[in-house]
Amino acid sequence: MSDDFNERLESAIQRGKQRAERKATAERQQEMSAEELRRLHTSLRLSLSDHIEKAVHRVADHFPGFRTEALFGENGWGAACYRDDLRIEAGKRSNQYSRLEMMIRPYSDLNVLELKGKGTVMNRELFNRNHFVTIAEVNESDFLRLIDSWAIEYAEVYATKSM
Repeated sequence: MSDDFNERLESAIQRGKQRAERKATAERQQEMSAEELRRLHTSLRLSLSDHIEKAVHRVADHFPGFRTEALFGENGWGAACYRDDLRIEAGKRSNQYSRLEMMIRPYSDLNVLELKGKGTVMNRELFNRNHFVTIAEVNESDFLRLIDSWAIEYAEVYATKSM
């Protein structure tokens, strides 16, 4: 009976040690996956903000008078183009402000990749949008298409209103 008890005791101790090892391994993997998510977010942010910059510059190039600026900092990374027009009609002057802005928001503990876009045409807000997907589920080509479609939508509305 004593041998059986010792075997079961040794077996229980061994199971406990294995359980502790699995728990420690799972915690390390979770930490690594958090670091991997941060690294993936940074990689996506770099490529998408580059695409944003190109898309915004292409819109600005089609409409003389637009100025472009790079956006970076605690609010996110991206680009914007804007113009401020002075209109004089029937002796009255008015300012017409237009701006397109898109950016990738900074990494947060929510583990999402967020695209923020704002469009204003002739003092009227066209859109103010946020699109986000969990980092692990991001399809970069979906974000690229969304950036292009927001830029094209802005250009179409601006072209219509500026005539």
